[in-house]
Amino acid sequence: MGTLEQLANQFAKLIKFDTWGNYPAGYDPAKHGPYDPSRYYGKPDTPFGEVKLRDLPEWFSRREKGFKPFASLISRAHWRWQLKYIHPRKATMAPIFQLAIAGAIFGYVTNYLRIRAHRNYKYH
Repeated sequence: MGTLEQLANQFAKLIKFDTWGNYPAGYDPAKHGPYDPSRYYGKPDTPFGEVKLRDLPEWFSRREKGFKPFASLISRAHWRWQLKYIHPRKATMAPIFQLAIAGAIFGYVTNYLRIRAHRNYKYH
């Protein structure tokens, strides 16, 4: 039973349940104003688009790695997409087309192993 308890403690340490639902560590309401879920409040760094190829390994070494930073990255990207395409006052059909194309690509990728031999068939 002791190993199960140790495993549960390691899992809780990895997931960090005590920080769920809190603002990010770098967020200061007096400095940043209202909270924006699509913004990164950590230490500013060089954007990926401005990184030189020779600096790429050290840029990756400065990144936070793990489940929580990756989940935060996905959450910020989703909020940016929503604020740009879903929540504007005069939204367009762009998000519907984006979701349709993403669904078509996902369907093709998931079915590729099944349909790849079709190109060799003489008669369908």
